[in-house]
Amino acid sequence: MSTSPGEEAIIRFRDVTKIYPLPGGDVVALDNVSLSILPGDFIAIMGPSGSGKSTLLNLMGCLDTPTSGTLFIKGRDVGSMTDEEQTSLRRDHIGFIFQQFNLIPLLTALENVQYPLILKTGDRTCTERCIEVLKSMDLQDHLFSHKPSELSGGQQQRVAIARSLVNDPEILLADEPTGNLDTKTGSSIMDLLKDLNERKGKTIIMVTHDPGVAKFAHRTIRIVDGKIS
Repeated sequence: MSTSPGEEAIIRFRDVTKIYPLPGGDVVALDNVSLSILPGDFIAIMGPSGSGKSTLLNLMGCLDTPTSGTLFIKGRDVGSMTDEEQTSLRRDHIGFIFQQFNLIPLLTALENVQYPLILKTGDRTCTERCIEVLKSMDLQDHLFSHKPSELSGGQQQRVAIARSLVNDPEILLADEPTGNLDTKTGSSIMDLLKDLNERKGKTIIMVTHDPGVAKFAHRTIRIVDGKIS
């Protein structure tokens, strides 16, 4: 999958293999994968359990590094970056959305969204930007002071998306973002992601098992036994 002339991939895998050494034998999670994703793409990744979907997403998020091959994010070879440089890339340019929401239970919705911004800027008074992003998620003001346990699944996912957006990343990585939601709520979350892609130009890469969810994407990448089919 090559890029069009004049377009630089925001994420590029070149012959990437990822092997996990285990006592029972090595597990090849990704097998010689080459893939290019352009700025503004909306990609769905599908495949059976254990096919390598999560490994692909973890590599894109700088949560792991290839065993061999080269991974470029925003034109930079991730393998040649220091841990500190990878952390900065992950914090400033990549947003994560999880199936389990992964909100901090003791913090309010607003505080959960503030947290990554505080880590980036050190500014503990950065509420204006956080409120703006929460409001853009169609979350009512009175819910900003609620803790995750006081919110519905759909509300928690809206907070989680707001948290992923607060540092204004170019890339959003979504791992089964509707997996814990009912069909109607899941559809509204996908409408939000579609809007972020179309109106804000966010590059979105989403792992899903649901063909209905995958239809929101521009294209679907299928992965089986660590290979793109």
